[in-house]
Amino acid sequence: MPAPPSAAARGTSSLPGQRRPRRGARVALAVALAAAQLAAVPLHAQTLTPARPLPGLGDGAEMSTGTERELGDRIARELYRDPDFVDDPVLADYVQGIWQPLLAAARQRGELTPELDERFAWVLLIGRDRSINAFALPGGYLGVNTGLIAIVGSRDELASVLAHELTHVTQRHISRMLTQQSRQMPLMLAAMLLGGLAMSKSGRSGGDLGSAMMVGGQAMAMQKQLDFSRDMEREADRIGFGVMSQAGFAPQGAAVMFEKLQYASRLNDNGSYPYLRSHPLTSERITEMQARVQFREGAPPPTVALTPEHAMIAARARVLGRPGVDLLRQWVQAAQGSTAPASAATAGTLYAGAMAARELRDLPAARSLAQKLRTQVGTAGEPARLARLLAAEIEMGAGNAPAAVALLDVRAKTRGEMLMAGQAALLTRTHAAEAAPVLRDWVATHPRDATVWRLLGGLYDVEGDTLRAIRAEAEAQVAQLDYVAARDRFRAAQDYVRETTAKGGRVDHIEASIVDVRAREIERLAREQMEEKPM
Repeated sequence: MPAPPSAAARGTSSLPGQRRPRRGARVALAVALAAAQLAAVPLHAQTLTPARPLPGLGDGAEMSTGTERELGDRIARELYRDPDFVDDPVLADYVQGIWQPLLAAARQRGELTPELDERFAWVLLIGRDRSINAFALPGGYLGVNTGLIAIVGSRDELASVLAHELTHVTQRHISRMLTQQSRQMPLMLAAMLLGGLAMSKSGRSGGDLGSAMMVGGQAMAMQKQLDFSRDMEREADRIGFGVMSQAGFAPQGAAVMFEKLQYASRLNDNGSYPYLRSHPLTSERITEMQARVQFREGAPPPTVALTPEHAMIAARARVLGRPGVDLLRQWVQAAQGSTAPASAATAGTLYAGAMAARELRDLPAARSLAQKLRTQVGTAGEPARLARLLAAEIEMGAGNAPAAVALLDVRAKTRGEMLMAGQAALLTRTHAAEAAPVLRDWVATHPRDATVWRLLGGLYDVEGDTLRAIRAEAEAQVAQLDYVAARDRFRAAQDYVRETTAKGGRVDHIEASIVDVRAREIERLAREQMEEKPM
């Protein structure tokens, strides 16, 4: 059972003895510290001032949505700074292709209310971590590890996990958990104070009694916490199943995922399955899930078939998890020695081998395996596109940017290819005028995309548009919630305007006006951020 202070981060873990805590441990620590600060605020101070209707099933009445979003922003800011946070264009596209339909289904079902839709972030972060884990954070942030993407066998299985975590947020489970913890705090403190008084009495019996009172008080609070968490898990199972089904994903994916987790729970716990510790399986939950699938389908749940697209994405997640040189070499050798006929599994083997060869700087092997993969998957469909993007990545890694540009569509509208095309244009310094407008249109509708903002800034710099380049850098900092750094960049943009004008130079006055307005907005946010207590 997870420790109560870290329960707000669903599915976090740590391994003792490491010099640098694992990403999950840092998430848990960030949540615990932030939750401790919130616990110090009286509950009545966290509520909205206007009277509210009676709470619904998932309503966290004691914590406002604004307070929860603020807590989530603070945690997310730490995650953005983490070197294990990865915004991989291909993985992000694939996961978003699952995440967005789930959000739409939650809206249609009424699980995602207009208030939560507007106030929460609804951002999904990918972490470079081989542990099988996903977690929900306050304020509409969700995290998924590359280890989870690598182990699931289909989009439907991954959708079942994401729908479950999404439900934790839409049903305000995190708010309810933090509220429950704050209610248990007086009980634990009272037990510890009474225990301290008893231990101060003379005689062994007094000390034993004090210890028993302290331990008993904590055990009672922990039991209440566990009971509350089990109710949440059952609720997330039920609602998440409905969300993924309405989003168009096969309900068998949920049953297959439960079977995998059930099998994993029988293995020795080596720290690879933190999801099992924060989402403990019970026979009741497993039986209910199997009954739901059989009721809908009228038959026992079949195994969800592996597709070439998912096999390639899972292979990419395995390589991005930094498995070590030995495993990379094994994957290259397996791909080179593969004589199996075309299949989804073979596509995954070739993709992993080509990407592993690229990581090992073995460019001839990477090119050879990428070409073999392209030949096998053909020229149409999503597998062909993934193979083409991989070939372009290999060429960029080899320093052959013109060859990468030839493989990419500079005007592509999908985020993954758009980013790769922009990176290739930045390297060649010849296609910036074509790539920049596409990125500019994207950030107009996705202003919180820091990766695109940074790439756009680089393209503006190539074009000699210094003012827009500096502003793009500032907006990237805003997107990652670092308002102090953003304020400094906006000030730099204002200084550039003043210096250029003083020297008789010309600037875009509309852009300069935008910079002034944004600078005033971010100045206020930066002051508030600097007044925050450190986490």
